Amino acid sequence: MAPRVADAIEHRHQLGEECAQVVQLLPGKPWDAATRKIAPHLVLDPPLDCELMQREIFGPVLPVLGYEQLDEAVQFINARPRPLAFYPFSRRRARIRYLLEHVMSGGVSVNDALWHVGQHDLPFGGVGASGMGHYHGGEGFLTFSKLRPVFYQAPVSGMRLLWPPFSALADRVLDVLTR
Repeated sequence: MAPRVADAIEHRHQLGEECAQVVQLLPGKPWDAATRKIAPHLVLDPPLDCELMQREIFGPVLPVLGYEQLDEAVQFINARPRPLAFYPFSRRRARIRYLLEHVMSGGVSVNDALWHVGQHDLPFGGVGASGMGHYHGGEGFLTFSKLRPVFYQAPVSGMRLLWPPFSALADRVLDVLTR
């Protein structure tokens, strides 16, 4: 595990505070400073105020929190900033449908993790604090483009009668419209 994470957990243990259990998923060095690589880890029941639970995670450290009822997990997710992505795992279609209807997030990958970002025909992006817009495909082009609206007035238009210099007819029309 990265020295900062390991040091923070060790510090909390020394203070006698409740702290997460860390599980290294692959044998070998947990952290290689030379290559700046970290082995995959699970962090079981991390304290909610720790930095791991406050930021988006783009690495091989996965916090795991338990729950008794599915609605507890939904309420927990919805009480925080919307996640960049959501990865529900279940073989029950009704459960997946419930989760998709009740959890707001960026991209979703059902029964898989990360593959949605590699689908170039699907837009990928966040909602709210995790980012707005999409990239990939046509949606990505629109997100990173500045559309420049241009309006052309028709060559023959009744509006020309109201342009300056005002004629007597324009004065009468404006008088009628402003009464």
